[in-house]
Amino acid sequence: MQEQKKIGYLIKQLRINKNLTQEDFAKLLKTSQSAVARMESGNQNFTTKELLKISKILNHKILEISESVDLKIRGGRKLHGSVNTNTSKNGSLSLMNLALLNKGKTIIRNVPRIEEINRLVEVFKEIGVKVNWVNDRDLEIVRAGKFKKSGLMSESSKKIRSGLMMIGPLAHFINEFKMPNAGGCKMGARTISAHKYALENLGIQIDTKDKFYVINNFKLKQSLEKDLDSSKGNEIIMYEMSDTATINALLAAALIPSETDIKFASANYHVQDVCFALEKVGIKIEGIGTTNLKICGVSEIDQNLELFVSEDPTEAMMFISAAIVTNSKLEIKRVPIDFLSLELLKLEKMGLKYKKTKIYKSTNGETDLVDVTIFPSKLIALPDKIHAQPYPGINTDNLPFFAPIATFAEGVTLIHDWMWENRAIYFTELNRMGARVDLADPHRVFIYGKTELKPSQIVCPPALRPATIILVAMLGAKGESILRNVYSIRRGYEQIADRLNKLGADIEVIREM
Repeated sequence: MQEQKKIGYLIKQLRINKNLTQEDFAKLLKTSQSAVARMESGNQNFTTKELLKISKILNHKILEISESVDLKIRGGRKLHGSVNTNTSKNGSLSLMNLALLNKGKTIIRNVPRIEEINRLVEVFKEIGVKVNWVNDRDLEIVRAGKFKKSGLMSESSKKIRSGLMMIGPLAHFINEFKMPNAGGCKMGARTISAHKYALENLGIQIDTKDKFYVINNFKLKQSLEKDLDSSKGNEIIMYEMSDTATINALLAAALIPSETDIKFASANYHVQDVCFALEKVGIKIEGIGTTNLKICGVSEIDQNLELFVSEDPTEAMMFISAAIVTNSKLEIKRVPIDFLSLELLKLEKMGLKYKKTKIYKSTNGETDLVDVTIFPSKLIALPDKIHAQPYPGINTDNLPFFAPIATFAEGVTLIHDWMWENRAIYFTELNRMGARVDLADPHRVFIYGKTELKPSQIVCPPALRPATIILVAMLGAKGESILRNVYSIRRGYEQIADRLNKLGADIEVIREM
């Protein structure tokens, strides 16, 4: 009540300073004068929405609202029921960048409402692209007549790595522009060499400065002005099998009216999403799902497009791991099985009991889905190391979930996270919960099981998957845990607390003001 009186007094003083009567203020708020009187006397409970509205009218922040969101998890509860796998963050971001190629309207269906998507939407608006949410989960994108390249250096752009995929499309429309050094998960040194060398082959130059990149298309423009013979074509040998660099190369090649061969390409799910979408506009692509792609581009894309994102294998893996550590029976629907087959085989060899339905198609008409039911199981550690590989190997984003699973398996599990600098170090955060995770080097951990996890208070690591595995582990630890500053998780998982609570978890969202 004391806090309400302070807020009420502040509102009154701000109103008087603006020469507003209570009646004037009530009209602006679209409420009654008596309601304003209650507010100013401290007898009104305020919602965050109300305070933001009052702040806007009075042109003064009534209170600071922190971006920090914490989760209070009361672990040890069984999960039950069924959950749908959402469409993927990575696929959505890729298709959003594809929309920059299209002069017409692009509608992307069923896009997850997550922070990473919000940041890219903000960047699009900064550069003059029209972006609107339709029907809550569909994203309508109309390309700018002329891009505002100054918006590429915005604060939102600095927070995401997915913005790199804008380079391929934008290089067709802007001669020279700057972009901030790539953000995203903090997992040691992350090079953009794969992007640089792939796009070089198409005439797009990327120069790395201290805090930004400089991109120019002079050689690309020269080659297009010479009206390249389509039989001559281009060849790209990927410097490494990078998902986003492969997508960048595809998006750049899409508007080059000749043949481009991309060798050592990634075949991951979001790469395939982009290939399927490009086929819809009449671009011919050979080798989808393989490491050799042949794309025959066009000079312009001007269509009203409707695109569909495939389901997220890493979200499905998160729910699978949550079911395992809580020893629960749980059905996970709409699982993109081609991108989880090896993970399920490894878990089966560890002793996991599960069943899956017959295959059916995703809304994109291409991706194979199944429903998977996980049963309570007794797990035993594998004698071989568990490590990620490019598709069709274990997905690098799925690998961290084997860490909390390994704490529930009898024996010693070796996880080799060779792909990311220092990410394995974050796995040792599970030691705060009573796990025994020994760091062999920055890429390898030995996990000793079975251990009974204990509740703890942990600050989220600044990386999506390492943060999420702590949440999973807390679901299996009896007692009350607190996970601080979960922005990393909100980047990639939509309403995760609500969705887990519907399955029987007990998670309270704590927002600091």
